Amino acid sequence: MEQIEIAQQRHSDSRHRAMILGIGTANPPNYVYQADYPDFYFRVTKNEHLPDLKEKMKRICEKTCIKKRHMYLTEEMLEGMPNLCACLAPSMDTRQEILVEEIPKLAKEAALKAINDWGQPLSEITHVVFGTTSGLDMPGADLRLVELLNLDHSVQRYMLYHQACAGGGCILRLAKDIAENNPGARVLAVCSELTVCIFSGTCHTHSDLLVSQALFGDGASALIVGSNPDRSIERPIFEVVGAFQHTIPNSREAVEIHSREAGLIVNLAKTLPGHVSNNIEKCLVDAFTPHGINDWNSLFWVAHPGGRAVLDLIESKLNLKKEKLLASRHVLSEYGNMASACVFFVLDEMRKRSFKEEKATTGEGCEYGVLCGFGPGLTIETIALRSVSIGSLN
Repeated sequence: MEQIEIAQQRHSDSRHRAMILGIGTANPPNYVYQADYPDFYFRVTKNEHLPDLKEKMKRICEKTCIKKRHMYLTEEMLEGMPNLCACLAPSMDTRQEILVEEIPKLAKEAALKAINDWGQPLSEITHVVFGTTSGLDMPGADLRLVELLNLDHSVQRYMLYHQACAGGGCILRLAKDIAENNPGARVLAVCSELTVCIFSGTCHTHSDLLVSQALFGDGASALIVGSNPDRSIERPIFEVVGAFQHTIPNSREAVEIHSREAGLIVNLAKTLPGHVSNNIEKCLVDAFTPHGINDWNSLFWVAHPGGRAVLDLIESKLNLKKEKLLASRHVLSEYGNMASACVFFVLDEMRKRSFKEEKATTGEGCEYGVLCGFGPGLTIETIALRSVSIGSLN
């Protein structure tokens, strides 16, 4: 009984809750403006003889509300990779050779920025949680990242593959558990995604591929997570007060990603936005009832920008004020959907806006907020956050 009481006391004591202590993001230097993407795409895939599909791609791109996307693949690279440019041609070996090397390299960039933001030495990192939807190999990208950062051999590693757009929330949920159950732990939580895994040409038979070709971008993001921070040298940004996962029944078709010889084949059903918007409130109730919150406009929002329709329906279903999803819409516009990495970009954007607009807290003036991601399952990851006074960060 005494141990249970101690555990309950620790759980209720905010000092022992996980804190986000640093945030970092990174993208490949190459990028393509969305308005130019149909011309680029049909040129590199040698499909300019399909003007009807090109017009369809233009309409899709216009509806996405994306301005530009970063891509590791350049036109020069694709000239030498005809199997990536053909429609569903066998190409897994070509993709793997790139992904196994480049996924951890991009992750290193984001990790170093998060570590610099945290302000403490690499030697203080005790755990690494790495998530990606591609580049499956053994040993994995987690070990490669540890080697690239020259971390100590005693660092404990966790590798999560194929969580897709729910990956950021899933990784933060795991980092929270590690930080709160290992005194002194400092967790490097990283997501890294490249569209190398899904890039493909198109044809009339598989014109449904155009949606994923128009939506996804490349990026990596990282957090430093730990509990009971030393406030003389560490500056908490957000407190992680709860983490939940919900799987929506009878929704498997909403997001399906199949690993094939032609790479990862992404199928996004038209039912996806409805599934998310019809179930998001139950997730919020579970996460925020313990804190006495039922006004969703009183929260700051870090929603995964999976697409314009998802954000529009969440906003409508919950009667959110327009400003609540501005950070998510900004990331979607500037980077596209970067799968697992997206939500940490939004989190960083939220912090930047709070400083720029001289808000009282890192959550744009709100005490509590929600980070949510949506992925195959259909799975909704919901993280309850508490913002930190900006005055304490100065």
